[in-house]
Amino acid sequence: MIEYPKYKKVLFCTDFSESSDYAFDYAFGIAKRDEGILYILHVIPTNRDHYNLERCLTREELDRVKATLQTDREKMYHDKYIRHIKDETTVQIVTKSGREDKAILKFAKQKNIDIIVIGTHGRTGIEHFFIGSVAEKIIRHSPIPVFMIPCMERSGHEKSG
Repeated sequence: MIEYPKYKKVLFCTDFSESSDYAFDYAFGIAKRDEGILYILHVIPTNRDHYNLERCLTREELDRVKATLQTDREKMYHDKYIRHIKDETTVQIVTKSGREDKAILKFAKQKNIDIIVIGTHGRTGIEHFFIGSVAEKIIRHSPIPVFMIPCMERSGHEKSG
């Protein structure tokens, strides 16, 4: 009998979309099955308008905006993912900023991740051409296994729970 690899460090990448929520079940299942660590990573894309905001807002206003965004992110982490996890799995929440694919791969390398789990939005045609796919870029450049979960509509499955 062939033994499957143990994935002790599972990286789940989220943009808090329905596609990510659907992929969470797979990432959580792998980490729980293998008694591993589940890293939940959200990358804040580099915003070209950030510098314009700094010019238009006072430091106090900018700090207030950042604090509000951080609070909203923490609530999303909890409501979408953490509330589903009991003590069976160790979880680490991580927020990075930068270009999504590069930040994800850099984090995976730094933490010696065993598998990356990421959902896709299912964009096609012109939308895919102009927006691109973070998941696709990760697959192309990742030295470790990537488990890409198609958007729920394309998978033909219903979201659990």
